[in-house]
Amino acid sequence: FFSIISDQRREPGRSEGVTIMLPLSLLRAASGQPMLVELKGGDTYNGRLVNCDAWMNINLRDVICTSKDGDKFWKMKECYVRGSSVKYIRLPEDAIDRVPEDDGQRHAVRRGGGRGDNGGRGRGGRGGRGRGRGGGRGGRGGRGGRGRGGGSE
Repeated sequence: FFSIISDQRREPGRSEGVTIMLPLSLLRAASGQPMLVELKGGDTYNGRLVNCDAWMNINLRDVICTSKDGDKFWKMKECYVRGSSVKYIRLPEDAIDRVPEDDGQRHAVRRGGGRGDNGGRGRGGRGGRGRGRGGGRGGRGGRGGRGRGGGSE
């Protein structure tokens, strides 16, 4: 997990002049804008962002690809870049201004789990015998099976 820090907007409760936004929000807001993507292998792709997904896979259009050495160029109508191969992305400076104001609060870290009463631990389930072989309804007897321990019926 990483964030992009900008000094253009101030978020309440944060130090003066600093706001935090998530990179996916920035990418989604930059849809249709020109961008440069450098891959871990060194090739660069210049084009317009069509869209991106949760894994930062990127679709570009009107792309010019430059080899690692800078001596070969390719022009492509469309291009798909896998997010795990991206080294860095350069966006226009005004892309930050397109990110919605409430982005930081909407994705804020929540305390307390939020997965029910047990704090998000374990499988939960229905108490009692659970599933498995043991049990009173035509089973083989015994107390075995998965889930929580048995009890008498």
